[in-house]
Amino acid sequence: MAYHTFIFFGYPIQLHLLGFIFCGTVCSYNFHWFLTPELASGSVKAAWSYRNRHLHASLFIASFMGAAYFGYFLIDKWYWLLLTAAVTFLYSAPKIPFGPFQQLKKIAIGKTVFLAFAWTHIPFILPLLFSTSEWTIPEYLFVFNRFYLIYAICIVFDHRDREADRKEGIRSMITDLPERGINRLFWGSIIAFAISAIAMLTYGYSWSAVFILLLPGIILGSTYRSSKSRISDYYYYFFLDGLMMLSSLLLLVF
Repeated sequence: MAYHTFIFFGYPIQLHLLGFIFCGTVCSYNFHWFLTPELASGSVKAAWSYRNRHLHASLFIASFMGAAYFGYFLIDKWYWLLLTAAVTFLYSAPKIPFGPFQQLKKIAIGKTVFLAFAWTHIPFILPLLFSTSEWTIPEYLFVFNRFYLIYAICIVFDHRDREADRKEGIRSMITDLPERGINRLFWGSIIAFAISAIAMLTYGYSWSAVFILLLPGIILGSTYRSSKSRISDYYYYFFLDGLMMLSSLLLLVF
């Protein structure tokens, strides 16, 4: 997805940044699941992660060292790396069994927004910040487009995890809103996603490039109703997660 950002705007590929993003992602993922208690969602994947927390701890340490190695070569942009670490940490912080961090569970809207922003910041915003200091309208539209796609995907994930989040005491808009409110939030995100993609046509981007951006949102919207009755880990961690990088894969293929 980060590579997609470089290619989409024609910026030079920064291998150290790609290495940092890869290691940082593995680090954050394993840190999060190491702290996650046994969930009530019935997820086979979550149960496996709980039984294998020692593996998550090992991968966390190894990937942290990798992120530190690649981060050394990017030290001149340390402030962006620090912001990235802070944004990523905030998502998992409520799971740390220590007083101040536990208070973060009470912050409404936090979980979904933080996660969507982190997944937008790292593969899409960070490469742009490292490539140019003068953003144009297409860069902003691209970032908005990716954020609202990821936010809509996060809504579907959080809808599935509502009961588990409530038992953990984690608040978000998805745990607080009624079903109709969740539907409005989802479709509002899809509309913002579509508008930001179509607007790129006015800046010289082709219909094929815009369609590649739109396709995952079209698929997501068409499966939203049925997603509410699905509990398969394959659906969520292969299909839905795959939609986040579908545009990237299609761009690289074509």
